[in-house]
Amino acid sequence: MIHITSLDDGLETFKALGSDTRIQILNILLENEQMSMNQLATELNISNGALTGHVKKLEECGLINISNESAGHGNQKMCSVTQDRIIVDIKKPIDYKNVFETEIKVGQFSRHQVWPTCGIATSESVIGEFDDIRYFNHPDRFTANILWFTKGYVEYTIPNLIPSNQRITQLSISAELSSEAPGIDNNWPSDISFYINDTKIGMWTSPGDFGDVHGMFTPQWWPQNWNQYGLLKLLVINDYGTYIDGLKISDVSTLSLHLDYNSDIRLRLAVENDSEHVGGITLYGKSFGNYDQDIRVAINYAPLVAAQP
Repeated sequence: MIHITSLDDGLETFKALGSDTRIQILNILLENEQMSMNQLATELNISNGALTGHVKKLEECGLINISNESAGHGNQKMCSVTQDRIIVDIKKPIDYKNVFETEIKVGQFSRHQVWPTCGIATSESVIGEFDDIRYFNHPDRFTANILWFTKGYVEYTIPNLIPSNQRITQLSISAELSSEAPGIDNNWPSDISFYINDTKIGMWTSPGDFGDVHGMFTPQWWPQNWNQYGLLKLLVINDYGTYIDGLKISDVSTLSLHLDYNSDIRLRLAVENDSEHVGGITLYGKSFGNYDQDIRVAINYAPLVAAQP
């Protein structure tokens, strides 16, 4: 997989793909797994010399591999595709002035109370046994990349390392989430509630536990009938209220939460027993789902005196 995170970094790949002939080469190799240079030239009806330039471009950006194999009385160059995915993930550069950013792994929760069905796993293996809540206390949980449960909560301590004498003007949290169905079910709603320091700031209803296709970053060993990917949700709390993906969900604000440089900040994700849709939660981190990230947090701040109403 090639993961492009900026246009500049992806320039050579874009150039390599900016040719009808090179796209044809990739399509032919995808259909045939491996072909010699002679076979490719014949298939494309071009000379070996013309083919060499195209193949070199594809090899330089890591899209194909060329190996020498013995055949008859000599060696011949064999071509094969080395990448199964090209993901372009770009965003507007962040102005880091007056912003503190951090990421929290999904297994680094400070408190929890969960009910089966549940589980927790790293990118390499499941931690312990399915539906055994004891493994949420296993030391390996700190390296976990995915967790899921039917109801209950996990709570994270957000590092607050903004400078002294500053207050928090905005708290932005992004995470990949879905429901948790027995097995998988794309139509399995679940009401997921968000808390900051024991104050409920809002709720979002996940539409399902997605398993129709393999998650882009989900490991190949992960079974197809397990949770595959979620939806990337952006939770923002500022001076005017709380928003999910730009839609206001409550009037709870950074002002009402009284957040400053001395504040402890605890984020809780919960599926409550009295919700209309008790459909569980799956929380995806790096190496799982469709977004190669853990729980991302950005804290905007401003001087206490200047920020007073």
